[in-house]
Amino acid sequence: MSATTVRTRRPAVLLLCCAALLTACGSTGGGPPVVRAEPVSAPPADPARVAATAAATGAFGLDLLRTLTADPAAAGHNLVLSPSGLATALAMVLPGARGATADELAAALHTELTPEQYAFATGALNRGGAPAAGKGTVLRRSDDLWAQRDAPFDPHYLGVLAAAFDTGVHTADFRADPEGARKAVNSTVEKATDGRIKDLFAPGQINPATRLALTDALYLKADWARPFKAGRTTGLPFRRLDGSEAAVPTMAATEPLRYAEGSGGILGEPWQAVELPYAGSTLAMDLIVPAQGGFEAFRKGLDQAQLDLVLGALAERAVDLTLPKFRFDTANELTPTLRTLGVTTAFGDAADLSGIPAPGSTERLRIGPVVQKATVQVDEQGTVAAAGSGVGVEAMAAAPPKQTVQLHIDRPFLFLIRDTASGLPLFLGQVTDPAA
Repeated sequence: MSATTVRTRRPAVLLLCCAALLTACGSTGGGPPVVRAEPVSAPPADPARVAATAAATGAFGLDLLRTLTADPAAAGHNLVLSPSGLATALAMVLPGARGATADELAAALHTELTPEQYAFATGALNRGGAPAAGKGTVLRRSDDLWAQRDAPFDPHYLGVLAAAFDTGVHTADFRADPEGARKAVNSTVEKATDGRIKDLFAPGQINPATRLALTDALYLKADWARPFKAGRTTGLPFRRLDGSEAAVPTMAATEPLRYAEGSGGILGEPWQAVELPYAGSTLAMDLIVPAQGGFEAFRKGLDQAQLDLVLGALAERAVDLTLPKFRFDTANELTPTLRTLGVTTAFGDAADLSGIPAPGSTERLRIGPVVQKATVQVDEQGTVAAAGSGVGVEAMAAAPPKQTVQLHIDRPFLFLIRDTASGLPLFLGQVTDPAA
């Protein structure tokens, strides 16, 4: 396996990824050489930019959901994705993009910040809201950069990533051993997600033209603040989109929860929503349940402003709740999706990623595969969710009210796992068949 794993250290001596310097540097134990990036001086986190980036990531996630479910063949399937994970992976590319390439990426990400401002805001957002240790919630994120060991890279670009994301810097020989490098990248993501995300990059997606592989790994294990009682779980019918029914294990509880409902107006279809908090953190799962028969129209029309209306309407009520247990995985190659969202230049011969190679380099780069795998499991105890996101960069050749409301989730629904303090959406998806 032609790869070396190195975590960024501060302070550190900047070494460009070029053969002469690597050879001169050497490494301990006779192994492959060490590459370190000197972090640039990061500005203090700007709360306004961080908040805007959280909202932008939410809008980006809803764009992904609508685009991925636009195909009728995919619209009826379970789906989970990580808006935060993919936005972070693209934020690691953006500081090296120029011209139309940078403009299209920024537009898709719904940001008006400069590439470096967006990278720093994304990094600050990801570091915020970490749950207290030992309080029932574990949230881990790992951002890594894999570089062709004999290719020169711009020291400022590497320094921005080191400062914004504390990126571990790895070297790999994509040219001579792309399969060994692919396995090393995938193994790192698998380890960071507690074995939940395997083979992020498929065979052939890392190839001899690859110069960089940028990955974000996200892992969440969170207990409910009020776990469901296993003894109340029973088999209940769930109505699929096509009208058929399946008996699925369904949890039940009557609890004071943040709840909202609406009908008509800007949101169109009637809906109900409830928020389930996780223990020891500001994280929560929001469940949004359109009326029977209205799921597809509601999903197609949902944008960030409308989602904000739903979440802003949540208020504590006593809720008689039923919720199916579910567990599933989703894998997507997202290049076509990003093209649909207007990112076209970055994938072609007109791509301008000239901020990534070292000054004076004649090699031109473009974005190659953009991939994400995600998994979610919901049961009586809580939630386990994980996501791996990757981008390959290639060379070109209050007290409850008296009345109790009822929400029995026996039909397709959307779910969102977010940090309620910042609004950052960690996971987003739909459940159309818990028995699938």
